[in-house]
Amino acid sequence: MSTPNPTLDQAQALIELKRYDQAQTLLARRLAEDPGDVRAWVKIGYCHLNTEQPKQALAAADAALELAPEDYGALRLRAQAMTHDNGWLKVQPVLRELIRVAPDDSFAHAMLADAVWREALARYVRESGPGQLTPEAADRVTREAADLAMEALRLGPEDVYAHEIAHRIASTAGNGTVSDMLDEAILRIDPHHAEALARQTRKAARAPGVGAARATELYADALAAEPDSPSMRRELDHATYRLLRGTRWLAVLCVVLAGAMVDVFPADDRPAPELPIPVGQRLWFLFIMAVIWAFGAWRRYRRLRAGVQLNVRSLVRRGRWARVVLAQAGWAMVCALLIAEIPWTDRAVPQLLFWAGLVPTAATIWFDKKKTR
Repeated sequence: MSTPNPTLDQAQALIELKRYDQAQTLLARRLAEDPGDVRAWVKIGYCHLNTEQPKQALAAADAALELAPEDYGALRLRAQAMTHDNGWLKVQPVLRELIRVAPDDSFAHAMLADAVWREALARYVRESGPGQLTPEAADRVTREAADLAMEALRLGPEDVYAHEIAHRIASTAGNGTVSDMLDEAILRIDPHHAEALARQTRKAARAPGVGAARATELYADALAAEPDSPSMRRELDHATYRLLRGTRWLAVLCVVLAGAMVDVFPADDRPAPELPIPVGQRLWFLFIMAVIWAFGAWRRYRRLRAGVQLNVRSLVRRGRWARVVLAQAGWAMVCALLIAEIPWTDRAVPQLLFWAGLVPTAATIWFDKKKTR
């Protein structure tokens, strides 16, 4: 058991407050007094690691290991420093030594599972080239790593990192059921875990039968729990765009109904309505269009939560395609109103307006369909 040291205790407190420069100054002073203090070397190594200086952290770990080759803290620092410096494919010997020193440490098993998985995957890509893993290849890549991950979960059932690695391995193997269970376990331990929250929200929002309005609410809930998640912000924008995109269908429906009222393309086998259309019929159609928009857009918009409504307005300001969608819906509605509300005496102009309102909007709906996937 190490002897308590006020300098080390103070340095540890500064590290926990993320005041790494001050902690490093204290530890450097301590090492100048006692270069054989293993704990000081480990702590100063973590100061380097947390300030993105993996080479200096590795040097501190090596200095500590020269003094105590089986020190757990020094071995763990060395492993973490190696992985920060793109050394995942070389870190296994250090991790296996760490497990030998601390066989009940879940972190060491999880990190070794991570390293084994990365090395197996890199070997597969090197031998077979990039591409989707076949089930047989996925089994080869994940077999040893999965065993290590399961051991890490057994040793640390509340260890988020062990669950993260197990999830990654299960996803590689294509085991969606296990992946979902692991995500649920991660969120039970850490309800604000950004990646697990994003995966579960994305799965719920993309489930069959989930509309754009419901998807926006799910992504808004996720953002409320994790406001700094860029992936959830993108997904919310995507779902909001889908919501706006639906307004064009309402406009197209109005164009089609206006064309039907005027009968812009009369058939030879049935009598066409007399032009101009009576005022009462034109006013009735105006009421029908108002009902379509009231129930299809306004009512739907008003039922959205305030945060989603704000995002709708924000996306219209920020997104070029969102503005295009609304402009096209507006253009189609202008064409529908001109067809239905002007007392035409000839069908030539309504026919032109019908195609002008329908074709550009319908063509763009088809063109940007990939934006809703």
